Amino acid sequence: MRTSAKTTRRQNIRYRIRRKIAGTAQKPRLSVFRSNKDIYVQLIDDDAAVTIAAASSRDKDIAAQAGNKSEKGKLVGQAIARKAKDLGIENVVFDRSGYLYHGRVKSVADGAREGGLVF
Repeated sequence: MRTSAKTTRRQNIRYRIRRKIAGTAQKPRLSVFRSNKDIYVQLIDDDAAVTIAAASSRDKDIAAQAGNKSEKGKLVGQAIARKAKDLGIENVVFDRSGYLYHGRVKSVADGAREGGLVF
């Protein structure tokens, strides 16, 4: 199966971004994945290659909320910020995973900043 040019381009952008940024235990990487329907975020420690915390728009409390996908993205950002605060994490490195920084990706970042994360 051939991959589309759009998918290949985003993959190359992801690789370029990942060469420059990496997460540690004190300052993990906040990685965003955007599907057509949902949005997922993870806090990743690249040194130990482990996911510290995760949140998505499929979580029961967020899925029950009414609103469009951007509004749910903001709720996901706030949820990951709460989980990070519980773990004692304040600073993160934002990884947009090759997506443009607008729409749902921007709303996740705004929600995380409102929740108290610094990046």
